Amino acid sequence: MSLLWFVLGQLAEIESMGSSKKIITKEEWEKKLNDVKIRKEDMNKLVMNFLVTEGYVDAAEKFRKESGTEPDIDLATITDRMAVKKAVQCGNVEDAIEKVNDLNPEILDTNPQLFFHLQQQRLIELIRNGKVAEALEFAQEELAPRGEENDILQQSFLEELERTVSLLAFEDVNNCPVAELLDISQRLKTASEVNAAILTSQSHEKDPKLPSLLKMLIWAQNQLDEKAAYPRINDISTATLEDPGV
Repeated sequence: MSLLWFVLGQLAEIESMGSSKKIITKEEWEKKLNDVKIRKEDMNKLVMNFLVTEGYVDAAEKFRKESGTEPDIDLATITDRMAVKKAVQCGNVEDAIEKVNDLNPEILDTNPQLFFHLQQQRLIELIRNGKVAEALEFAQEELAPRGEENDILQQSFLEELERTVSLLAFEDVNNCPVAELLDISQRLKTASEVNAAILTSQSHEKDPKLPSLLKMLIWAQNQLDEKAAYPRINDISTATLEDPGV
C-alpha cells in the first residue's frame, strides 16, 4: 500500500504550501511513487491477514509455504469457523448454531443480537420452504420472547420480527416490500456476523486490514482532490493511475 502513504505524504506537503491548487503530472507522480518503499514482509502479512480472516484456509496454507509468512492464528480453527459460515450460507441455521456452541457456547450466550439474527434466519428459511404453521409457531415461541428480554435491543428485535413475519402476508413473497430478506445477501449478512463473532471470541480482528487500507486510500484521494490535480485511481480493481484532468 505504498500508494496510500505517498498520497498522505503529498496531502501533507500540499497543505503546507498554501491554497493554490497544484498540478502534478503522471510522470512526476510515478517518479515520486517509486521512491516510496514498503517491505515485502509487510505486504505478505497483509495478504495472510486477508486470507485468514476471510477463511481461505487452503490459500493461506499455500501462501505460508510459498512466502514463509506465518499466520497469527491456528489454521485448523479456520476450518471450524468456515463450517459455521457455510452452514448459514446454505440455510442450515440449526446446524450452524450447534457448531457455534461446539466451538464456544459463550459466543451466543453473550451476544443476544447475534443469536436473534440467527433465529431470525431460521424463521426466514422456514418461510422460504413454505412451512407457514411451523414458522408462526417458531416466531411466537422462540423470537417474540427475545424482544422482551433486553430493553435496549427490544425495539429493534420486535421491528425485525415484524418485518420477517410480514413475509407470510404475501402470496408472492418475491415481489413484496421485504423480499430482500429472502435474498442470498441476507444469508451472507448473517454468516458474516457469525464469522466476526467467532473471530472476536478467539481474540482476533473481525475484519481484514486490506479493505480498511483501501478505504483510507479513497479518503486520502478525496482530500487531495481539493488541493491538487494529480493521477488518481478511479477503479480500485485495476489500480490504474489516470491522468489528471486539468
